[in-house]
Amino acid sequence: MDEKKKEELLKKIEEYTKKIEKEPDNASYYYNRGNSYHNLKKYDKAIQDYSKAIELNPNNASYYYNRGNSYHNLKKYDKAIQDYSKAIELNPNNASYYYNRGNSYHNLKKYDKAIQDYSKAIELNPNNASYFNNRGITFNSLKECKEAIQDYSKAIELNPNNASYFNNRGSAYGNLKNYDKAIQDFNKAIELNPNNASYFDNRGNIYFDLENYDKAIQDFNKAIELNS
Repeated sequence: MDEKKKEELLKKIEEYTKKIEKEPDNASYYYNRGNSYHNLKKYDKAIQDYSKAIELNPNNASYYYNRGNSYHNLKKYDKAIQDYSKAIELNPNNASYYYNRGNSYHNLKKYDKAIQDYSKAIELNPNNASYFNNRGITFNSLKECKEAIQDYSKAIELNPNNASYFNNRGSAYGNLKNYDKAIQDFNKAIELNPNNASYFDNRGNIYFDLENYDKAIQDFNKAIELNS
């Protein structure tokens, strides 16, 4: 975050603090100040403000959702899930609530629940590439590589300029020992983002498996150059 953005957020916090002094029962002021703290990565302070907003207005789904995001960033995934679930209870038609709860379930390695949530998010919003990508990652964690490839392909269809989607699909192809397609995807990932060491490392591993050691060494050297 650049200094200008940081100063703007600190100014907003100061403004909302003054408003809270005048109207201490206005939930939106705590919520907005919480958003500023969250954007500054001061998640504990953000949670305090979101909690106060919830105390004053317990029927606003956004308050729970944003507090859930702060808990998630603190890796308190169980608490995040509780908040996302409450947000879903209050507003069951918001795709992002399911998506973020799916991310927390994934981080807890509750992959089946994560897939359920990603699928619901996709049902509500079938045009978001991230939803397919993250469900693909979860399928890959379950070693369901064919399903993962389908999701990565859909993500690529929706956003063909995201290098990580090609990298992820390449990894899934590699797991299936479909090395030609894996290399094609890693090539595309590198074309889109030539400064990511992991893409060269992943392609190097495929070349190593193919016993093409000269190309493997070239890729590993490039990965080291980018991330020594």
